[in-house]
Amino acid sequence: MITQFRDRTEAGLQLAAQLTAYRDRPDVLVLALPRGGVVVAFEVARKLHAPLDVMIVRKLGVPGQEELAMGAIASGGVRIFNDEVVYMLRISDEMINAVVAREQGELERREYLYRGDRPAYDVRGRTVVLVDDGIATGATMRAAIVALKQQRPAHLIIATPVAAAATCDEFIAEGNAIICTHKLDRLYSVGIWYEQFPQTSDEEVRDLLERANQEYSAWLRRPK
Repeated sequence: MITQFRDRTEAGLQLAAQLTAYRDRPDVLVLALPRGGVVVAFEVARKLHAPLDVMIVRKLGVPGQEELAMGAIASGGVRIFNDEVVYMLRISDEMINAVVAREQGELERREYLYRGDRPAYDVRGRTVVLVDDGIATGATMRAAIVALKQQRPAHLIIATPVAAAATCDEFIAEGNAIICTHKLDRLYSVGIWYEQFPQTSDEEVRDLLERANQEYSAWLRRPK
């Protein structure tokens, strides 16, 4: 029987248990989709003894129906559109450009807020574990995947506590590796699979990234 996770921390610990093959490997980098994905990824990174960073993606909501995604953007200038939604709702180029501009500004704000002047990790040639707290339609994750593959990692593993089975199958068919604790035939909402699913703040993201970097640095300095 599939049961709810108590919170994102418990979900991260369960997910980490499925990723032990990547523990103590110097080539492994854990990337999280903010904000909630960072809480999950923090537990994954500390169990794998791997560095943690963020992969920032912003959903492009349909004007007036913002919960409906017409696409997504990601770091590195990546843009992905759901052509069917754009065509069916007759969304103009002007409307698209306005939404992109707004979300690009928020993406850049978050990159500076979370990292400050610290540069992003170089993913070229590394094994990247890309973590979110759940995957429903997969639009956000797909934008992150496209952005990361442009940076030529050696391997990319999608990791999430809960996801729609159909979305997982799509990612696998596209040649991606995926680790998922609970694959569900119907996933109406990611949040209902958590007993506690609070909004994660920017301050919490920054704190977790700082703690993760401190713990990883301490692990690197340990007596061999």
